[in-house]
Amino acid sequence: MPNPALHSIHVHPVKALRGQAPPEAVVEPWGLAGDRRWALIDDTGRVVTQRERPTLALAAAEPLPGGGVRVSAPALEPLTVAVPDPVGTTTGKWAGEKIETVPAGPEASEWFSAFLGERVTLVHLDDPATRRPIDDPPYGRPGETVSLADAYPVLLTSVASLNALNSLIAQGDRADEGPLPMNRFRPNLVVAGTEPWAEDGWKRISIGEVTFRVAKMCGRCVVTTTDQNTAERGKEPLHTLARHRRFGGQLAFGQNLVPETTGLVRVGDSVTILE
Repeated sequence: MPNPALHSIHVHPVKALRGQAPPEAVVEPWGLAGDRRWALIDDTGRVVTQRERPTLALAAAEPLPGGGVRVSAPALEPLTVAVPDPVGTTTGKWAGEKIETVPAGPEASEWFSAFLGERVTLVHLDDPATRRPIDDPPYGRPGETVSLADAYPVLLTSVASLNALNSLIAQGDRADEGPLPMNRFRPNLVVAGTEPWAEDGWKRISIGEVTFRVAKMCGRCVVTTTDQNTAERGKEPLHTLARHRRFGGQLAFGQNLVPETTGLVRVGDSVTILE
């Protein structure tokens, strides 16, 4: 078995949209630089994700210097969106949480509304250091914050665990839906060179310049059943996770991480298990 190493990096500038796979990324206290700093909300302030709108998988976001994004989608001209001036915030609702964000310019909301066929607003998290504490005791600690990700700053998965899951899918009654690619799970960091499910036992790790605390397993939702290239939905991997990876009320794949330090991570960096 080779030594564990960082296999790939994934940054999703706009929550629920397709992201980028850069060769390196800066890790900030609240996640990878530029990751999930933007999101869409509806007229009630509720966040709009692939859970409700799987067609968001067909739109892509590219991070730009200075924090802006370039978004693209089928049948629409790409649009460049600058970071909005923090002249006022709007309250968004994230699964019961209320988060203050800054609306982007009207052209961005018009672009996304045309794509989805309903009125939505693109918003930006202007101050990730203070806006959103990790609200999941006992796994979050005082002073820790998160971007507009579901709950934690960084999501880690492993190549070996995906291979093991795909083997289980192939042995089941929905084998025609596999094998699944890693993008179904929308991770930030993908590790290679481990045993399947080895990450279940990790408590602290280091990658490149950065040390992470492993907070908890990641419970998976319907987004994982969405083909990220077509937006079509099936039953896998939840069908197989329910049989083989049920922990309490969660169907688990991957681990949520909280950075203990900041710095640069690069594809190929060694992954060291500290605890």
